[in-house]
Amino acid sequence: MSKVELSLPDRIDNDIRRLVEQGEFVNRDQAVEELLSMGMSAYNTTSTDDSQDPEENLFSQAVEDQQDPAARTDTGDDYTF
Repeated sequence: MSKVELSLPDRIDNDIRRLVEQGEFVNRDQAVEELLSMGMSAYNTTSTDDSQDPEENLFSQAVEDQQDPAARTDTGDDYTF
């Protein structure tokens, strides 16, 4: 496993600490790893490691199935607000 050192804004550091305290993650390392993994999935990165957990694949698929309204290609004026 690679080791990475990074600096985070206080706001993000506090958010991670709060998530750990609320029991969302076992510890800070797990929180950072899972949050980074979710962020990477949002960018549709492909893994060369085929041993991904099936739940991770479900999350990745759910993210891929979502469509950003700002990325719409139709140019019609029939938008509903």
